[in-house]
Amino acid sequence: MFRPLAIFIGARYTRAKRRNHYISFISLTSMIGLALGVLAMIVVLSVMNGFQKEMSSRILGMVPHAAIVGAQPLDDWRALAGTALAHPQVRAAAPLTELEGMLSYKGAMQPIQVQGIDPHEEPKVSIVADHLQQGSMADLVPGEFGVLIGEITARRFGLQVGDKLTLIVPELSDASGSITPRMQRLNVTGIFRIGAELDGSLAMIHVADAALLMRWQPGQVQGVRLALKDLYEAPKVAAGIAGELGATYRAVDWTQTQGSLFSAMQMEKTMIGLLLLLIVAVAAFNIVATLIMVVADKGADIAILRTLGATPGQIMAIFMVQGTVIGALGTLIGAMLGVVAALNVSALIGWLESVSGRQILSSDIYFVSYLPSDLQMLDVALVCTAALVLSFLATLYPSWRAARTQPAEALRYE
Repeated sequence: MFRPLAIFIGARYTRAKRRNHYISFISLTSMIGLALGVLAMIVVLSVMNGFQKEMSSRILGMVPHAAIVGAQPLDDWRALAGTALAHPQVRAAAPLTELEGMLSYKGAMQPIQVQGIDPHEEPKVSIVADHLQQGSMADLVPGEFGVLIGEITARRFGLQVGDKLTLIVPELSDASGSITPRMQRLNVTGIFRIGAELDGSLAMIHVADAALLMRWQPGQVQGVRLALKDLYEAPKVAAGIAGELGATYRAVDWTQTQGSLFSAMQMEKTMIGLLLLLIVAVAAFNIVATLIMVVADKGADIAILRTLGATPGQIMAIFMVQGTVIGALGTLIGAMLGVVAALNVSALIGWLESVSGRQILSSDIYFVSYLPSDLQMLDVALVCTAALVLSFLATLYPSWRAARTQPAEALRYE
């Protein structure tokens, strides 16, 4: 009895049985449509978060989070690593030498980025050891010019462990200043599969063999690769360490090498989110049609309330409450179903694959063989807030029309 008049009557209109069953049907479909829109947004955004998380862990598990590179080859990389490890954000460090070249096999060629690594130190900063399909890190022995290649490269050339291919590296001649190709025979000692573009553009050799290819002294490296605790601190951390070491060192981080890819992924998520929001908007604005019919159906009630002293603002608030309740119920149902679906979508897809006998996500095509999902409560909160705001906005025009209804006019049409 202490509830405001608008809330009391608006809530009662929501749960009351109407003489016009068509209006009840439209109200129900508006609520269901809004719930389905919210559910779809939560599930799709969770799946996109899952794919982004998988890509981040795989690609950023292979490329350096950050690297400190010297202007000249480093004789003692461990001293530089010790300086870097003193920073609280640095988790591990390993030697690194990078060079660009071409792989050649039976007349076929492809560009390749070659990383010189230490097979004993690399597992501290890279996930390559966990994704080797053939061979092992220990097979990289100094002087034997063994190479780890990606699965795409191996499939493109038809290579297996034990095969030989040629690495062509451009070399600048000191005498003439011209660039001449230098060729080195490599032995395939391992094949890795990350499930990303790196499987066709990256190869790894021993850091000592990389020094020989660069015509450096044995033991010299280009720089130190760092693994960080927080990836997003990489630019700041790398620049700070390089600044402490002096002008002869420069910093490189993953935002410079892979930043465009992750920016594109974030843009894709944003655009798909906006498109799905249009579905929610269509469902929310069905409330407009529902309330317009309710206003027409409740003309006599409006006239009686106005005669008893209800103000236009109170009449408007009654129908705003009714429309908002419909939107809130649809949003709540959609959010609950969306959270449950997002948490179980991977298991659901697995069940569908087992029932149908067909693999929806093939590991031969996609970088994962399952549907990843990463539910983030911030996304759920944003979706629910957007749905509630759109539902509220949809109530304004019908409620305003109800407030303008004159008692005599409403009774005449009744």
